[in-house]
Amino acid sequence: MALLEVKDLMVNYGQIKAIRGVSFEVNEGEIVALIGANGAGKTSIMHAINGLIPVREGSIKFQDVELTKYPSHKIVKLGLTQVPEGRRVFQELSVKDNLILGAYSRKDRNEIKESMERVFAKFPVLGERQSQVAGTLSGGEQQMLAVGRALMSKPTMLLLDEPSMGLSPLYVNKIFDTIKEINAEGTTVLLVEQNAKKALSIANRAYVLKTGTISLQGDAKELLQNDQVKKEYLAE
Repeated sequence: MALLEVKDLMVNYGQIKAIRGVSFEVNEGEIVALIGANGAGKTSIMHAINGLIPVREGSIKFQDVELTKYPSHKIVKLGLTQVPEGRRVFQELSVKDNLILGAYSRKDRNEIKESMERVFAKFPVLGERQSQVAGTLSGGEQQMLAVGRALMSKPTMLLLDEPSMGLSPLYVNKIFDTIKEINAEGTTVLLVEQNAKKALSIANRAYVLKTGTISLQGDAKELLQNDQVKKEYLAE
């Protein structure tokens, strides 16, 4: 069953056609990857889904609700939460306050406390540094905080935009292990990632974006073996 359904999506930046008739779906329980080079349109699709940029044409449905009619803060309340590119943690606030802000759409304090304890169990370093100012964390720790903050909204579906960007190999492995774990616990995942090899290694299905359109799609493991994907995205 399609949890997220994008049909004939078109997004413009002035005269530039960034997204040109893209259609794809994410089924409940899946990890679906969007891969492609810089400028292919991956982040534009994420921003359109989240209501951060206007959609020129097309439909974006989440659990049969048309998202193009909703502002960003209401989309989060529907159960769709994004971990943005570049982490975007609140640098001046503590780790704990960042996590609390992630739960702004929830009211039950006991449930919020339980969610925070689960985040600390998943990322022990955040529990150890919950009083520390977020801007003093390492890049990998800030990425963990960004993921933890998103989990505080108790999402049905998590959107991850370039989670490995700028991270050491150790933290990249940790983040991808965590994505698999989150998915195994019942959260559907849409993953935008330049590290195609890593993304395809954990995804169920994937779509390859090229200049605002989908050029390839299919089973992620099969795409790992596709000659075109190997040549363009998996070269060492």
